[in-house]
Amino acid sequence: MTGQAMTERQSSLAGVGFMLGAMAVLPFLDVVAKTLGNQAVPVLQIVWARMAMGTVMTVPLAWHAAGPRGLVPERIGLHGLRAMLLILATFCFFFALRFLPIADALAVFFVQPLLVTALSPLVLKERVGPRRWAAVGIGFLGTMIIIRPGLQAFNPGTMLALGAGTCLALYFLLTRRIAGRDPAMVTTFRTSLLGTVLVSAVVWLVWVPPTPLQWALFLALGFISTLGHGLIVMAYDRAEASLLAPLAYTEMIMAVIVGWWFFGDFPDLWTFVGVAVLISCAIYISARERR
Repeated sequence: MTGQAMTERQSSLAGVGFMLGAMAVLPFLDVVAKTLGNQAVPVLQIVWARMAMGTVMTVPLAWHAAGPRGLVPERIGLHGLRAMLLILATFCFFFALRFLPIADALAVFFVQPLLVTALSPLVLKERVGPRRWAAVGIGFLGTMIIIRPGLQAFNPGTMLALGAGTCLALYFLLTRRIAGRDPAMVTTFRTSLLGTVLVSAVVWLVWVPPTPLQWALFLALGFISTLGHGLIVMAYDRAEASLLAPLAYTEMIMAVIVGWWFFGDFPDLWTFVGVAVLISCAIYISARERR
């Protein structure tokens, strides 16, 4: 093996390590959000904390990536739309956690990569072949296995998790349109900043004075989200997207563990079956996109 090949392999292995680390960290964001929800903190206030604390903690990263220019908002309309979609996705998912265990909400949320593929011809004018359309269809069947409409009582958390997945799919499609224009952390900071401004305009309507412990949990939201997304950026700097994309589903493993450890929740067999179908289809789509 040549020196260059060895270096590329080491870089890819480092990327895989960073991605797995991110997927191990991010479920703790849901633990904190669910804990705050159980303490009757309004969901909108939790979303505000997620955006505001994330903005504060990404300032040095954006500065390091692009200097003072990285802290100046640009393309406010586009970043504002992305921020609104991220706010809606976060709100829906955090609200879903009031009705569903973390792993169940995440299982439904996994419909997001399928929606990105299904909507890309409309939003990005990308071509999707018949095999990927078939994978999308089978993937939605996996979602139906998880939800099992008509076979179990209606749970509003399911619709909220689906709404979160849909909003995040649109968010990622817009992200593709601006990919490469700025460093990833600069884009993350600008979106978080505009999101904080938008949520701050309305959060006062439901604001409940936080306790010192809740302020600490607010800080934890910002720290976990910044650490998780920072690891993802580091992973994509070192390895190909097609190698890393399927690893995102390892988040389900940690979600099951933390849901059981902190809240005593554990998914049923059919949820695991549906997740297996979804993940298989998403990995197939990723492999086809790479080809």
